[in-house]
Amino acid sequence: MWMLLVWLICAAPVVASYVTYYVIRPQTQASFGALIEPQRPLPDLVARSMDGRPVHLTSIQGQWLLISVARGECDASCQQHLYLQRQLRESLGKEKDRVDWVWLVSDAAPVPNALQPALAGATVLALPQAALEKWLSADTGHRLEDHLYVVDPMGNWMMRFPAELDLQSAAKAKRDLDRLLRASVSWDQAGR
Repeated sequence: MWMLLVWLICAAPVVASYVTYYVIRPQTQASFGALIEPQRPLPDLVARSMDGRPVHLTSIQGQWLLISVARGECDASCQQHLYLQRQLRESLGKEKDRVDWVWLVSDAAPVPNALQPALAGATVLALPQAALEKWLSADTGHRLEDHLYVVDPMGNWMMRFPAELDLQSAAKAKRDLDRLLRASVSWDQAGR
C-alpha cells in the first residue's frame, strides 16, 4: 500500500505535465511587434547630425534603439511618433538608460525650431530616404514613416511595431520592450 502511494506521488508531476501540455495546451504569447528575420545590421553609412556634423550610423549601436523615420518638416503623425517614442522610453523606469530614441530624418529639410525642446533626449540624424529603404522596410501597404523600429545593442534591426501604434496600443509595445530588456539583462548594460 505504501509503495503504491509513493509511486503515485512520484508519477503525479509527470502525469500533470502531460495533461497540461497535450490537453490544456498553454497559449503561446505572441509579440505585438513583428520580428524581423533575418535581422539586418546597421548599414555603414554617414548621417548628418542636427548641427551638421557627420556621424557614422554604426556609432549609435551599443544600446537598444527605438527608431522613427520622418521628413524634417515633421507633420502631426511624425510628432505623434516622437511623443510615443519618448513616452515608451520614459515608461521603462530604471531600464530607460538602456534604450535610446532615434529620429532618422529622411530629407534635407530643417527640423522646426518648435520641436527642438522636445528632442532634447533624442538622437536626430539625417539620412537620404533611398539609403533608409535599403535597410528598413515597411509592412505591406505602409510607408517607413508609419512604423517604429527596434534595433538591438549589437546593431541589428530586429523588430517593427505596427503602423497603427497609438496611445492605447503603446502598452503592448512597452510589454515587448520590457521582455527584450529582461531577456538581455545578463549581457546588455546601460550606456555605450
